[in-house]
Amino acid sequence: MKRRLLPVAAALAATTALLLTACGSGDGKSSDNDKIAGSDQGDPARSTSPSPSAATAADRPKVELPADVKDVYEEWKTGDRAKDAVLADAARRIDVTNGAILRGDADAPGLTFYYKDKALADAVEWVQAYLKANLSFTGTTRYYAPRVTVSGERSATLVYCADESKGFNKNRKTGKVDRKPSGETPYVLYNTRLEKNKQGVWQTMNLISKRGDKTCAG
Repeated sequence: MKRRLLPVAAALAATTALLLTACGSGDGKSSDNDKIAGSDQGDPARSTSPSPSAATAADRPKVELPADVKDVYEEWKTGDRAKDAVLADAARRIDVTNGAILRGDADAPGLTFYYKDKALADAVEWVQAYLKANLSFTGTTRYYAPRVTVSGERSATLVYCADESKGFNKNRKTGKVDRKPSGETPYVLYNTRLEKNKQGVWQTMNLISKRGDKTCAG
């Protein structure tokens, strides 16, 4: 199981004020060991990259993850243009964050592109925590059961789950992969609030995560 177990994770969840009342409509994020598994949604539509048709007006930064790392998105399209735009930018935000961790780049431009305010500060701290711990990761993370609520033209919430059961921490210097069980559930619930900026990008403003939430249990 991917052991994203860094002390900063708990801090991120505790210090980011975001109401979980949107849980029925959607938002979420992860802490150190966070990731979720199994959601009963029929025949899940899988995708390893966000929809290219959603909100492409802005020149969005491109992220290529290494061959040994995959972010898989299930049921990440609803058929609703507004909701799909939110989901597309949220997926890009996740990819950008993982890319920054893997490259060890806390100044990655994609972070300021997809995050803002407290969420941005937390994201930078998250990347720095991996660097300080001399860790990277490998494997596949599955994101599923997204629930989006769009309020007006520029505000939205997104709740989703993550499954980290097929991801593992890796020593940044030696490349050694730690596959030992962490003893914690690999399922994580993320709750996020987003706002659309003038360029049409849905930026994450607040983000919290809860490992082991029943919502994400397989």
